[in-house]
Amino acid sequence: MRKKVTKAIFPVAGMGTRFLPATKSVPKEIMTLVDRPLVQYAIDEARAAGIKEFIFVTSRGKGALEDYFDHSPVLEQELRKKGKQDLLDLLQDTNMESGAIAYIRQHKALGLGHAVWCARRLIANEPFAVILPDDVIAAEKPCLQQMVEAYEETGGNMVAAMEVPPEKTSSYGVLDVKDDMGQVVSANGMVEKPSAGEAPSNLAVIGRYILSPSVLKNLNKMKSGAGGEIQLTDAIAEDIAQDVPVYGYRFRGQRFDCGSKAGFLQATVAFALARDELRDDLMNYISEIAQVGKAAQ
Repeated sequence: MRKKVTKAIFPVAGMGTRFLPATKSVPKEIMTLVDRPLVQYAIDEARAAGIKEFIFVTSRGKGALEDYFDHSPVLEQELRKKGKQDLLDLLQDTNMESGAIAYIRQHKALGLGHAVWCARRLIANEPFAVILPDDVIAAEKPCLQQMVEAYEETGGNMVAAMEVPPEKTSSYGVLDVKDDMGQVVSANGMVEKPSAGEAPSNLAVIGRYILSPSVLKNLNKMKSGAGGEIQLTDAIAEDIAQDVPVYGYRFRGQRFDCGSKAGFLQATVAFALARDELRDDLMNYISEIAQVGKAAQ
């Protein structure tokens, strides 16, 4: 019987330089889409997929991220006293029980593969998920939950995948597709950030993974890849040579790259429009802006 995926690694050690000066004092992962931090979307997705243990790979200056998941007795008491049960329920959804969450420091920025490797002792010999909070996915069924259900049929390693324009493959890990079965594809290999015209396909890997513990053994070799960093895609691709299958999963949903300012703004608008109490006012405002723009032309 295949082991269940109950652990997830969240690599959150990056400095968030594309969002300076805000990230000088605020970790990028707790910047908000409407009224919820990026990391809360990732946590909620993990919970929906059955994750029970949450491992954060952090760095210096991420104290506010750790505090976010702690209990706030004074605030909870005030909300209870004022009868604001709706806000109290909202707040309690952010709390993590003792023992469910762990923090590991990545002292040097050596790449995503290195960040995952830092959590190796907490994984042991179990399959595990990796979630990049920068990739926010709006979906009726959360992306990782879709992947866990597919993984129960396939085993091996599984990565979330989406088609991208050929000129953008240099920004992603890209799958070399062996068999295309529709929702799921099997891979001959993976190439990290191939230059335009050299990508084996346009099926790019985005920030959701279900991985075998053998990937951690591959990362132990500390091989440098693209950009001189230890690449997770290289460690996953190495599994193929060891007869551990790798699958790409075409998830159902819309992905927002919240590591970029444009993607963050697009996600903010999309999630706001999905809220009944915000939709009308926002749509009216967008219409007003569009009319002003037309008049200016």
